[in-house]
Amino acid sequence: MTAPEHPDVTDQAKLLVAIDQACAAIAPNWPLDRLIAVSPYWNWIDRPFHQASQALERLNGSRLTMPAAYYRQAWQAGEIRAEHLQQAMDEAGHPHSLQSLLAALDQDTPALTSLPLLSDLVDFECEVLHHPAWRDAITQQLSQFCAAFFDQDQADWHPAHTGQLYVSWRKSVQQDHSVSLLMHAHQLRQRATALPADAVGLIRWAVQKLAIPADSLRDYLTLLLLRINGWAAWCAYLRWQARLHAGDDQQIVELLACRLAWECLLDDGERGVDSVWHQWQQRWAAQPVVPPAPHLPPLALWQRAQEVAYQQPLARQLAEQTPTALPEPSVQAVFCIDVRSEVFRRALEQTDPAIHTHGYAGFFGLPIAYTPLGTTASRPQLPGLLAPCLKASDSTGDPLADAAISQRRQLRLRRRASWNPFRRLPAASFALVESLGLGYLRQLLQQSLPSQRALQSGEDDGLSSAESCQLRPTLQFAKDDPQPALDLAERVLRAMGMTGRLSRLVLLVGHGSQSANNPHAAGLHCGACCGQTGEVNARALAALLNDAALRQALQRRAIDIPDSTCFLAGLHNTTTDDITLFDTTALPNSHAADLQRLRQALTTAATRARAERASQIGLATTPELDQAFRRRANDWAQTRPEWGLVNNGCFIAAPRARSYGLPLQARAFLHDYDASADVNGLLLEQILTAPVIVAHWINMQYHASTVDPLHYGSGNKLLHNVVGGHIGVFEGNAGDLRIGLPLQSVHDGGHWRHTPLRLSVFVEAPAARIDAILSRHPTLQQLVGNHWLHLFRLDGRMVEVYRTGGWQHWYGG
Repeated sequence: MTAPEHPDVTDQAKLLVAIDQACAAIAPNWPLDRLIAVSPYWNWIDRPFHQASQALERLNGSRLTMPAAYYRQAWQAGEIRAEHLQQAMDEAGHPHSLQSLLAALDQDTPALTSLPLLSDLVDFECEVLHHPAWRDAITQQLSQFCAAFFDQDQADWHPAHTGQLYVSWRKSVQQDHSVSLLMHAHQLRQRATALPADAVGLIRWAVQKLAIPADSLRDYLTLLLLRINGWAAWCAYLRWQARLHAGDDQQIVELLACRLAWECLLDDGERGVDSVWHQWQQRWAAQPVVPPAPHLPPLALWQRAQEVAYQQPLARQLAEQTPTALPEPSVQAVFCIDVRSEVFRRALEQTDPAIHTHGYAGFFGLPIAYTPLGTTASRPQLPGLLAPCLKASDSTGDPLADAAISQRRQLRLRRRASWNPFRRLPAASFALVESLGLGYLRQLLQQSLPSQRALQSGEDDGLSSAESCQLRPTLQFAKDDPQPALDLAERVLRAMGMTGRLSRLVLLVGHGSQSANNPHAAGLHCGACCGQTGEVNARALAALLNDAALRQALQRRAIDIPDSTCFLAGLHNTTTDDITLFDTTALPNSHAADLQRLRQALTTAATRARAERASQIGLATTPELDQAFRRRANDWAQTRPEWGLVNNGCFIAAPRARSYGLPLQARAFLHDYDASADVNGLLLEQILTAPVIVAHWINMQYHASTVDPLHYGSGNKLLHNVVGGHIGVFEGNAGDLRIGLPLQSVHDGGHWRHTPLRLSVFVEAPAARIDAILSRHPTLQQLVGNHWLHLFRLDGRMVEVYRTGGWQHWYGG
């Protein structure tokens, strides 16, 4: 049969819907300098978890469970037991027996393959002729082109382009001989001249040329983007950012057109029964859409049983917790809900029970974009779900001094920038040593050898140490309108539960990680601060809440901050467990003893936390353990400076008394919540619609990087090369842009360190309140109803679980 070359497409609306659906299937991936965890399955949550797994398995050969050997090992180790499997079968109404599930583990997990593209069929001919695979060649050509097209920070020269990816790519393919020579495909450039001039026009033309059936169009276009998923995720990020600011970005549509155009370039136009096109159509038709399975497959039940094995003892611990009588607080320390804070909080409370810890999102409720003084480099300091609506910068408190520091800093940064092109020349390091002498060689050695250096703040670039000490992050409000600052302070204090009696010191602890030679370093910082440390937010909020005029105004809103209360900012280094305190010179002399007691407690707690974590990263517990942690943080060859949020498993929104003293093994996101102080439920609504979503993203990123590292992990970090200065990484110098976590972040070289469990969310609140919030938020309904996370309710010594639209008894009572 013969298909028309330039058909007339009449149903433009359906085509645009299919394009939009395909683009919507791709989750965004943040750049390296703002790296945050994202669920790659985010746009699949409208389907039940295992139906999404079935669809991705069929489309792209991607699975959401571990292979059979993994669960066999967990069974043999006693981590999954018969009662856990029985619970999983009872929940699913599974008709099979325990014996059948055990027998399923003896079957090899089949290799998964994706739906075929026409280029896959052309590859069979390449194998006969010993050519490289077209699938790899297409990915390589598109990926290298995208790297040059989107680069703004790394290369000294950039190709001229129109701003439209497809238009620039089309022009490049028409002029470039490299692929045609490599693949012995001399017809490519001639065929490229026939490609339509715009992206949507190309998609419309190609769909008709290749005769894509209407009922397969969405899957077909989605598959094309999944074949270049790394760059598709980057383009999805550009669209996400544009839409946060009420705009849009079409680069993901342009990328789709480029990938589809390659299918047309490889189409020889033959339509007979022996043609490649006909074979491809037959193969596609032979793999029809499979209806949802009536029962969960065996591996899905094993996965659920492993979740039950984690949930049951945790629910029992939380339900049977006996409240501990604590002394009046001398310090109230607010930590980020990040799972790494759990170990330190517990250690600090054991060190000094008069220090009460609280959990709150690490951006401390400040919706800010931060611009260091004397620069134009603005960056968000809030969760990626949100757009900043306030600005922050640095100030000494004296505008004239600020202006002078700004000028000096700009001059230093310009001088430094002038060296950058020279540094990037071949053998530049040798030339610099020759030119500058042994002083520069010493600098190279200092950077390369492990040291005891503390966490360095990027905010200090271009500043002298004296200037850095004078500056502090400051929120920028209109001078003639105190209302926004007052509203912000009230909102944050109420959200943190800090409206009652306050201690003499209230410590706001942000967090950041320390590692050397690590492109993914930002991913170990605070996800709530968009991959930055929490220093800026903690210091800015402490300064705001120490303002005497603001405190006086807060009294009129029934928030009384005693004159004796001082807010202090700190930063938890999650690699070394050191805590740095900021702006302590601003504290009055009356608080000197309080500060000294706090410092001593933090030092002791750090020692305890390091001792608990040492075995996890292969360090022996010795008197010099603190030095070993710091050397590890500064070691350029260290592939696992810390384990990050590996093995995260639950989110607990409850008073601290519910989890106080429980060894939760750095697996729990701990958010303080007191239902009795939240009469209208607004605080709980904020928790369920923001921190829980962020925790779900983190949980699913680790999940995906473990169950499917090929598609959703970034591979071996030893082979990483940075792309575009900050866009992402290649594994080696070829292939797609890699997303997700490096293998070393979830695997220790012998075993998986992350257990891929869906997040278990425990909330201590009335059922009616939770139900009302669920009814107002479709996204939450999808996450809970489609089993992307598990929702539990704590009530005294009883635990309930949300199933099939209602609450069911789980434990106690």
